[in-house]
Amino acid sequence: MRKIQTPSEALVKVIVHGMQEKKAMSISVLDLRQVKNAFTEFFVICSANSDTQVDAIMNSVEDEVQKALGQMPFRNEGKQNKEWILMDYLDVVVHIFRKDRRNFYALEDLWGDAEITEVES
Repeated sequence: MRKIQTPSEALVKVIVHGMQEKKAMSISVLDLRQVKNAFTEFFVICSANSDTQVDAIMNSVEDEVQKALGQMPFRNEGKQNKEWILMDYLDVVVHIFRKDRRNFYALEDLWGDAEITEVES
């Protein structure tokens, strides 16, 4: 029997596809549904090599989600500095880091209780 996908799981799948379209690196999905006091169901995190790639990944994610699910992010942050862009889809929060910034903030360590899935490239 096939497991039924929740709306937030479907959103994660489309977000990951948008990241892969622009060659995002080290894509991780953090399932926060069992984490006490979590404010969202999932984080989807990826790395990029440059400001240009950070911007391209953000645009790709936004386009793919809009096309597939008709949703736009509730808010975006970090578009100006392009070191860390946060896209808030409420149940899913997207983090697009320039590689050096991701190591500095280490979100996976901060949310260590989450179930983490590494997406193969």
